[in-house]
Amino acid sequence: MLRTHTCGELNEKNLGQEVRLSGWVHSRRDHGNIVFIDLRDKHGLTQLVFWGKELIQQITQLRSEYVIGVQGKVNRRPKGTENPKLPTGLIEIGVSECKILNPAQTPPFEIAQDIDNAEDLRFTYRYLDLRRPGMANKLVFRHRVIKAMRDFLDTQEFLEVETPLLTKSTPEGARDFLVASRLNPGKFYALPQSPQLFKQILMVAGLEKYFQVVKCLRDEDLRADRQPEFTQLDIELSFVEEEDIFSLTEALLQYVFKQVLNIAMEIPFPRLSYQQARESYQSDKPDLRSKEEKEKFKFLWINEFPLFKYNPEEKRWDSEHHPFTAPLDQELDQDLGKISARAYDLVLNGVEIASGSIRIHQRAVQEKIFSILKISKKEAQARFGFLLQALDYGAPPHGGIALGLDRFLALLSGDASIREVIAFPKTQKGICPLTGAPAAVSKQQLQELGINLAKTKRRR
Repeated sequence: MLRTHTCGELNEKNLGQEVRLSGWVHSRRDHGNIVFIDLRDKHGLTQLVFWGKELIQQITQLRSEYVIGVQGKVNRRPKGTENPKLPTGLIEIGVSECKILNPAQTPPFEIAQDIDNAEDLRFTYRYLDLRRPGMANKLVFRHRVIKAMRDFLDTQEFLEVETPLLTKSTPEGARDFLVASRLNPGKFYALPQSPQLFKQILMVAGLEKYFQVVKCLRDEDLRADRQPEFTQLDIELSFVEEEDIFSLTEALLQYVFKQVLNIAMEIPFPRLSYQQARESYQSDKPDLRSKEEKEKFKFLWINEFPLFKYNPEEKRWDSEHHPFTAPLDQELDQDLGKISARAYDLVLNGVEIASGSIRIHQRAVQEKIFSILKISKKEAQARFGFLLQALDYGAPPHGGIALGLDRFLALLSGDASIREVIAFPKTQKGICPLTGAPAAVSKQQLQELGINLAKTKRRR
């Protein structure tokens, strides 16, 4: 047995017990004929005491981040040496045996403290970065938030349904990541920018209440609040209108804040139309906090966005959100710039954290929208034919919302970048310093996919 207890659980109740602990050497203090080592695992720290020439001789080589296993007796710390900041701060282990389970090279940065090192260095050695208590706690916090969301939605009779990662290219505003198909030469899968069409299909299937903690992928330029792959809480319901989505989301967030942060969040959240927000705040993402209310959390709904936006470069109308958003007014023959959408955003402290809409559930309306967007019938059938067909088979009124978990968690933890709350993030250039992705592949792999790479000119 490598351990009988963790490094965070022993206390005065364990005095006199013989125990085994395993973990990483967190720090070492030599005092001649006695050596103190703080042993660390994910649960905490325990102070180890080594004395006697023979035992100290055995641990001469021990340094930070060595993995060791020890056996010893739980003793009370001498008076005046207690550490009330630690749960284990009143005891120490008098070590009788020590075994090196794995040596370690000297880390490229200090792990004992949460020092702000360069991102590239931290992400290259992410396995060391995540050993630091502050970083590890962010992943624990992430787990607790997502668990609370799942628990709440389960009480509301939602089903978590997984949707495909290899799907069809149906661009939703950003570039798709494409995956070549070996079995179907010349054809490609697309990695999903969102589960939008599949969750609508699930509503047509009669599931009524769907959610998913889902990875989404978009090949777009990166910023502090964007990653090529990100996670969202995706929700869709049947037989609903905007008020149903608002009430559900507010109750969900109220539950999360209470369970995880012990904050009593007042609901309902205030609401502004897009036009009101632009007129009053010159922004569709206003921060409602006063100067005195800046660690506070203020939510705001923005609704009735424009359905279309004009693209002057291509001289045509585009969707403001996506082409599956229902118009507020079914009459689509008026001035397109004045038609409002049944779309809504949830803003937290001036940052959009969630977006959604009531969807189009009638084929004729959906085809009219495609026509306005200059998507021909042939193209609509090729790209969205499966959805159009599904709408012909009794599609119920439905709508939903997607909450960007990385952005939401960064706001809750006070981080400026979403990379701080993701286990293995990409840099702003879309690179994974840990693995070196993206990387070249062999000629054989390309040949199997029927792909030839174009020669690129060398830069002078």
